[in-house]
Order: sequence, then structure tokens, then C-alpha cells
Amino acid sequence: METKYGFTKMSLAEFAMWLSGLRVSRTVVQIQHHHTYNPSYILFNKSNHFERQKAMRDYHINSNGWADIGQHFTIFPDGSIVTGRNMEKSSACIYGQNSKAVCIENFGNFDVGKDVMTTEQKQCIIEVTALLCSKFNIPVSTDYIVYHHWFDLSTGARNNGTKNNKSCPGTNFFGGNKVLNCQQNFLPLVTEKIRGSIKTDASKVLKYVCVSTETLNVRILPNSSSPKAPEGSTVQLGAILRVYQEKEGWLKISGSNSRWVSAKYTIEATRAIINATTLNIRTGPGAAYPKDGSLSKGQIVFVTEFRDSWCKLAMEERWLSKNFLKF
Repeated sequence: METKYGFTKMSLAEFAMWLSGLRVSRTVVQIQHHHTYNPSYILFNKSNHFERQKAMRDYHINSNGWADIGQHFTIFPDGSIVTGRNMEKSSACIYGQNSKAVCIENFGNFDVGKDVMTTEQKQCIIEVTALLCSKFNIPVSTDYIVYHHWFDLSTGARNNGTKNNKSCPGTNFFGGNKVLNCQQNFLPLVTEKIRGSIKTDASKVLKYVCVSTETLNVRILPNSSSPKAPEGSTVQLGAILRVYQEKEGWLKISGSNSRWVSAKYTIEATRAIINATTLNIRTGPGAAYPKDGSLSKGQIVFVTEFRDSWCKLAMEERWLSKNFLKF
């Protein structure tokens, strides 16, 4: 395991060990797969992992205007994994889809006729996806494991690659970038690597809350003089947190460790599942407001305000019809 420029490079075995000890406060329900496209294999010399990751961060900050590198992890052709954005922060990879996601950039151009994925990278992509599914209890399904190609670039609406889409993660990524390709060629390989079962029982969760301040300290005891949590001392604006216990204005946000945040810097959120084939997002609480994207059946959302038959998405000025949500 090596660290440089603020990034850490790991082998698959090291990543598995690192991930098992990782504590993430924000709720993660989706894994996104991308390819870097450029840089492609020709720019990788088997020893320049950190330089390539730094170059991507510089591009994302200086050209895209983002606060940091967009992805949480990059998987390289030799099977190495390099960390990127802090896991407590939402990714910056698919418009309108980042708040509850882990973003993986797979180094290379995997369109037909371009880079041929190495065996080492292929196995690492499968294993990392399986490890993340186990860590965050993410079902192995195309509702929760997604490709960038399935989302409209301008609106973030899921259209499964029918218009205004990138080819990302590549037209030859595990045999193709369509939903059916993922279901037939990629997800079965992930399922084979799952260690144990995916736990979908949320009965221990008391409720969900959304962070309503720029940064919120995580402490080891329910008081402001308590030390901050050593593995992750803050959570960010808009993060959705699971609450397991309430105590005198404090919320316990871990089911296994003593980790607390002040309740006054959060607002209650309600978990819901899209129950329509396609559900339009509106800029206000009514059908007369302009569309601002759409969501697909089975996607999970968190709403923080109800107004008549409309629901507000977390900290965003974006609204959904309550009639097409399953709570």
C-alpha cells in the first residue's frame, strides 16, 4: 500500500482489508461504473498510477470546475486500485445521480476496437464491485449497479442509452454497455464473488436524516465536547444518514460503533422507491413546473418535505409526485 499526492494505491487484497475497516456515515445505495476513455492504456506505463490520478484530479478541478477528483476509486490495467474523492463526499460523475453513489472509474477506453481489458483489471472490477455490494448491502441488480451510458448527459434522466448519452463505460465493457449486457455478462460474475448474503433488512434503522449544514462533526459520544470520530470526523451537506438511536438532541448514526451527530444540523428524510416506469422530476411542487430530469422504477430516493401530493428531494429544489412513490 502506497500513498502519494493524497491518494492511496492498493492491491485487491489490500483494498479488501482497507474496505472492511472503513466507516462511512453517508448512505450508499448505488455503484456507478465508468471508463476514463482518455487517458487510455497507451498512457499507462505500469508505474505512473499516482501521476495519472493526479492528472485526472487536476483536469476535474481546473477544466470542469469541480471541488475535487470526480471518482471515489480508479481501477488500473494491472489490477491496482487508487483512491480518489473522500467516501464521505458525493461523487461528481453522473448528473443528478451522485448523492447516494460510489463512483468507479476504470482506466482505459473500452469502446469496440479500442483497449482490450486485461485479465487483472477485469477480475479487479468484478471483485471490487462485489466487495462494495457486501459492504453497503447493495443488491446485485441494474437498479443499483449502473453504467454512465444509461443516463442523459444534460438532465441525468435514466433512458438506458437511447439519446444524448456517452458510451461510458464503453461499448465493449464486459461485452457491451446496455442494460441487457450488464445483466447477462457482468452481474452474474459479481454474484459469484459475493461473500455471504446481501443484508437488506433495515429494521434496526430508526429513521433517516439529511445533513443540513456545510459540514457536520461526527463524535464518539453524544455531546459537543466529545472527541471526533478518528476514521471520519465530518459528513457533508446533503448526506443521508441512518439513525439507530436518539439521545438528548444527538443521533447515533452507526449500528456497530458509538458515532453521533447533533440533530439540530439535520432534517428528517423519508426513504422511498420509484413505483412508475418513468417519473418526472419537477422544479417545483406541481405538474405545471418545468421538468428537471426523471427517475426510473426501482430507484431509491430520500425526500425531506411534503406539500400536498408532492415530495421534495433531500436538499434539492427538485420535486416528485407522491402518487408514484412507495414508502
